[in-house]
Amino acid sequence: METINLQKKSVKVVLEKKNLVKVTARVGLVLDITGSMRNLYKNGTVQRVVERILAIAAQFDDDGVLDVWVYDNEFSRLKPVTERDIEGYVNRIILEDDLVHKFGRNEELPVMKDVLTKYLEEDSSPDPAYIVFINDGGCKKSIKSLIESSAKYPVFWQFVGIGNGNFDFLRTLDTLEGRVVDNANFLDIEDIDKIPDHQLYESLLNEFPSWLQEARQKGIIKASEQKPPSNAPSVQQEERKSGFWNKVFRR
Repeated sequence: METINLQKKSVKVVLEKKNLVKVTARVGLVLDITGSMRNLYKNGTVQRVVERILAIAAQFDDDGVLDVWVYDNEFSRLKPVTERDIEGYVNRIILEDDLVHKFGRNEELPVMKDVLTKYLEEDSSPDPAYIVFINDGGCKKSIKSLIESSAKYPVFWQFVGIGNGNFDFLRTLDTLEGRVVDNANFLDIEDIDKIPDHQLYESLLNEFPSWLQEARQKGIIKASEQKPPSNAPSVQQEERKSGFWNKVFRR
């Protein structure tokens, strides 16, 4: 718990520096669990990653909940984690659960679709979603159209490459065309255990402030959102009627 408190203090310093203290955001973490990640799960590196990203969630939202996904060629939306149950989370919720598919090949598109389903369809909110996406190389180019088409929604994708894998596609994120705003960033960290907390948080939140500003200017993030009358169709119902994924991929 003391470690989490120190990490929260490091996050707070970065938020103050970047004028993000008053920002409320939902935080999600997507973890690569392909075969090449096996050792990082076994040696505790992934557990430490979850702890460090949880500190961001604790500062961005009062409930301090971090939503978590893992993916290889399948994906699992896991039980969200808080400070109360962070200890042993990776072993308890991921490694010891036989229902969680693990150590296969990589396929990013299905899990990214599920992230959008959660934040835009199931749990819509005026608050933006900040997604940290951990990948150790070989990310499929098939996610390109999803990143471009999701730029009109209040979701920011922060990709983090760990290790020395192939990140050629992720390095092109800033130059993707056809987007209302630049909604994705890539950070390359060879050994995530060696980067100090303050440097990690500074890097993770480097482009988030400029995205927030531009998204507000474009009306993607709204200051407030009135609830529809009780007899009006819900957002979820309207999305399902119109075909949610047709809307997401409409260019």
